[in-house]
Amino acid sequence: MKAFKIGQRGLYEGLQVSWTLGKIIFPVTILVTILQYTPVLPWIIDLLAPAMGLIGLPGEAAMPLVLGNVLNIYAAIGAIVSFDFTVKEVFMMAMMLSFSHALLIESSVASRVGVGWFMITAIRLGLALISGFVVHLFWKGGENLAQYGFIKSVNLELNSWTEIFLHGFKTATIASLQLAMIVIPLMIIVQFFRELGWLQVLSNWFSPFTSFLGMKKNTSLTLVAGLTIGLAFGAGVMIQAVREDNVEKKDMILALIFLVTCHAVVEDTVIFIPLGIPVWPLLLIRFVTAVILTVTVAFIWNRIENYSRRGIKHEY
Repeated sequence: MKAFKIGQRGLYEGLQVSWTLGKIIFPVTILVTILQYTPVLPWIIDLLAPAMGLIGLPGEAAMPLVLGNVLNIYAAIGAIVSFDFTVKEVFMMAMMLSFSHALLIESSVASRVGVGWFMITAIRLGLALISGFVVHLFWKGGENLAQYGFIKSVNLELNSWTEIFLHGFKTATIASLQLAMIVIPLMIIVQFFRELGWLQVLSNWFSPFTSFLGMKKNTSLTLVAGLTIGLAFGAGVMIQAVREDNVEKKDMILALIFLVTCHAVVEDTVIFIPLGIPVWPLLLIRFVTAVILTVTVAFIWNRIENYSRRGIKHEY
């Protein structure tokens, strides 16, 4: 009976969070799906193509980078395999896209936690540009053409605005249902963890790592969720953590800084394997960058807080 009631509460939380996130994902998915069939994306791609040379990429690289940021990594990979890129160029694009992809959806969902969309987007785009430029400067190899294996580019032919809208509606519906299918069971599991005391055990296990990053141990579940299932789906755990686990805003901002840099580490790494690039460096660079960035922000934040406290005491 107790387990049934816990499950009921978890189901309610899952439905509530799914509704909260679905209100963002559904309209944004329709928008970006329709956008790819308008002149807007080609215009943006043509505008950015000349700038690709500044980070060592050919003009054609603008297409996968724009599609990856506006749509998702899968759309970017579909564009990559349409061109002959070198291993180095594919690795650079994979690195940039691992930091910055699906900006409209993921950043909008993450902003529901209380961190501004502009801040999240600026961090992701900044890291993408810096990482691409650094790889261009320091990697001297990878000049052979990338081998894409069995991946093929797929283009869907739609002949009217009605077909485009219906395709967008279908895509948005599937995305929202997929979200609910992941979030609802996750919220039920989280509810069991919380009420049976397992959440405290998990927090204790990860407390050395969260403390190293400058966060309290009750942020552990948020980090685990974001690292494993991604930023958009992990946002459900974040929203509930802020509401029920008394996670402070400072800790949540630090957690988001870490997760916008390094999230869904399995999926976002494995997806690039068929492109014929080294993926372990991709994962390592993301993780190390996330740790360094989060620790640095936490250190500066703590110094500012300590300075403010000393100033108040001095004035008194």
